[in-house]
Amino acid sequence: MLRLAGARLLDERDLGGVLALLADDPVASCMVAARVEVAGLDPWRLGGEVWAYDHRSLRGGRVDALCFAGPNLIPLRGNASALRGFADRARRRGRMCSSLVGPAEQVLGLWAELAPDWGPAREVRDDQPLMALGGSPAVPPDPLVRPVRPEELDRYLPAAIGMFVEEVGVDPCAEDGGASYRARVAELIAGGRAFARFEGGEVVFKAEIGAMSAKVGQIQGVWVRPDRRGHGIGTAGTAAVAERLVRGLGRTASLYVNGYNEVAKAAYRRIGFSQVGQYATVLF
Repeated sequence: MLRLAGARLLDERDLGGVLALLADDPVASCMVAARVEVAGLDPWRLGGEVWAYDHRSLRGGRVDALCFAGPNLIPLRGNASALRGFADRARRRGRMCSSLVGPAEQVLGLWAELAPDWGPAREVRDDQPLMALGGSPAVPPDPLVRPVRPEELDRYLPAAIGMFVEEVGVDPCAEDGGASYRARVAELIAGGRAFARFEGGEVVFKAEIGAMSAKVGQIQGVWVRPDRRGHGIGTAGTAAVAERLVRGLGRTASLYVNGYNEVAKAAYRRIGFSQVGQYATVLF
């Protein structure tokens, strides 16, 4: 058994305990559950590590504190002692993530531990309501929103890049000419998880289902072309994606939104989303 400052690297023997913890809050844990349900806890298959913090050497028991360390660092549960343990392990491992994201209490607590070594952050978004919808949308879905076809990648990609720059504040094409981001978008399209409304061959609305677990699908990358904003396209388009998740795929639809974005929050509430938690994100 590998231990480091109280943080324990989990393996397949811990899968039952991890799945039980993820099931406690399927909306908040969707990003991690989507990976674990498919890949288990093997780091190579998972694309990251799952850590626990406890005082027991017994395998197969209940996991009380959990953190995923991969492209994002996602602390899902843990008190102050657990967060110190996760921070110590993260420091020794070195920063390999582009952000911290997840439940606000854990993210902000973990960042308080890591900031002296990893700071300053490019941005800290400490108020991100986590919202969910379990039934049909309260507004009519846009019938023109549909899955993007693989041959439409080049028409879809500029909108995806525009959304990323606007939302994250960096150009996803800066490091490798966009090859990695293009591959990620192509993967979403191939999986039937990128949606758009096209007008005259151009994207005027887009959204994607990013993480999708057995119970929840997380909507991301909602974007409306600037000259078409304020006309309800984003509301009806998001309703169409939510309808696909709830009625077509049998999942709860979820998303998280910046607390200062009153327009988006109002639109999501009109659709029928309600707040079920609080997220935070630290961007590097």
